[in-house]
Amino acid sequence: MVDAVVLAGSTNNGPLKECSLALHEALIPIGKKTMVEHVVDALLKAQGINRILVVGPAAELSQLDFDSRTSVVESCGSLLGNIQAGLNLLPGEKRVLLVTSDIPLLTPQAVDDFLELCGDMSGDLYYPIIGKNVVESKFPDTRRTYVRAREGVFTGGNLFLFNPAVFNKCVENGQKIINLRKSPIGLCRLLGLKFVIKFLLRSLTLKEAEEKVSRLLGGIKGVVVISQHPEVGVDVDKPGDYELALKTIG
Repeated sequence: MVDAVVLAGSTNNGPLKECSLALHEALIPIGKKTMVEHVVDALLKAQGINRILVVGPAAELSQLDFDSRTSVVESCGSLLGNIQAGLNLLPGEKRVLLVTSDIPLLTPQAVDDFLELCGDMSGDLYYPIIGKNVVESKFPDTRRTYVRAREGVFTGGNLFLFNPAVFNKCVENGQKIINLRKSPIGLCRLLGLKFVIKFLLRSLTLKEAEEKVSRLLGGIKGVVVISQHPEVGVDVDKPGDYELALKTIG
């Protein structure tokens, strides 16, 4: 079993302001619960999860009905700062699951399947991708950012199995990748001309992408896994996503 850090510090100052007056996106209600509560519920029901740390606005989060396995940590402001805040409270852990709070459709099955895909967990960073056909077969109305590789067309997930020991090594270039995570061309520019050409020719393989990102993050061992659970990639960051989540959750 692994511990999970749920990142819930994003302020609600983007497109979702149209949907809710909540000050933080994690606290936007979808049905009878907030987004972050839906995520935590899925993690609690997953067989592979032990403790859960939710990093965000502690005063507001503490008012939610979390159980004894779930703790709240005050947000530090930045995404990487919030990750560090969570990891600081999990000293000695070999692997930690990082989860964003904006995937309220997440299921326990999707969590356990991702952990199973990580195998012996000897890698430093595991990242799930989901085929476009898989996403659209279950959520035909959703709009995702997709990248075409030789093996198919994929979108990224919002779960990361991470080795805390390599965090500091990853921070500088990791922030660049995070800032560009929804810009395929921007990511390719960061990764180099050859990478850009292969991307444009649609001849880039998943293995090549995996190796390049691993080198960019300081020589860590990064592993891409293909999930068959679209819920890990359907994040709620615009009104259309919010309506989809409302319709799905009920």
